[in-house]
Amino acid sequence: MTGNLAHLTLAFGLLGNVVSFMVFLAPIPTFYKVYKKKSTEGFQSAPYVVGLFSAMLWIYYALLKSNVMLLITINSVGCIIETLYIGFFLFYAPRKARMESLKLIVLLIVVGFGLIVVLTQFFASGVTRGVIVGWICLVFSLCVFVAPLGVLRQVIKTKSVEYMPILLSVALTLSAVMWFFYGLLLGDFNIAIPNVLGFTFGIIQMILYFVYKNKKPVIDEKMYKCEEKVAELAEQKLPEYRDHKIIDVGKLKTSLRADMTNQASFEPQALHNVPNCTIEVGA
Repeated sequence: MTGNLAHLTLAFGLLGNVVSFMVFLAPIPTFYKVYKKKSTEGFQSAPYVVGLFSAMLWIYYALLKSNVMLLITINSVGCIIETLYIGFFLFYAPRKARMESLKLIVLLIVVGFGLIVVLTQFFASGVTRGVIVGWICLVFSLCVFVAPLGVLRQVIKTKSVEYMPILLSVALTLSAVMWFFYGLLLGDFNIAIPNVLGFTFGIIQMILYFVYKNKKPVIDEKMYKCEEKVAELAEQKLPEYRDHKIIDVGKLKTSLRADMTNQASFEPQALHNVPNCTIEVGA
């Protein structure tokens, strides 16, 4: 039974590595656009800095444990990939965005992660150190999984899934499932608990996607209603102009030419561009 449990734990860990690796590669199309345009435009570096911080935190936690080698492998790969993303972003980012990114890196990676390592190394020992770092990982992971709430609110408000990539949502959901069972089988609730929230939000995102994928966005509906209202108002106004006098523009041009022949500052030829038509004016 113990052997079967170990094999099952290994299987979920390996699957978690594969799916998480796919999630790490998800931003490649974004950076391809950056490369083609030679500019980061409105893209932000925060997701990649946060991803690097999270990977480093989990590696530190795994090093304090004895049986979570698969947590080290995937997060080591994650550190490399996120570092490449950040370097790529800094290379193409304008000066202001580059400075903001560097400040975030210093604040989160250097100061934040540095303080966690120093304080736990000097003020905690043995099992206590692992427990403290585990709780930090748990809380931070919960915060990361809560972040998509903004996207969910936007989808419900606009009835549009334009900014919800379904493939990424599916990958994150699968990743949460794999790591939940990996943590559960290991008896490590610092790994399992955050992924319950990740799985829940992933399911909600997919449900919202299928609910709103064929819906007309709220903005489009408002524009359509506005156009209908303008058309109604125009129809209501037309009868008011039925009794107005009609002026022939062709005759008006002839009289204007006669008046302007004595004024050197005007060019009668300019009136050739005015079409012969009739216009309505108020009585």
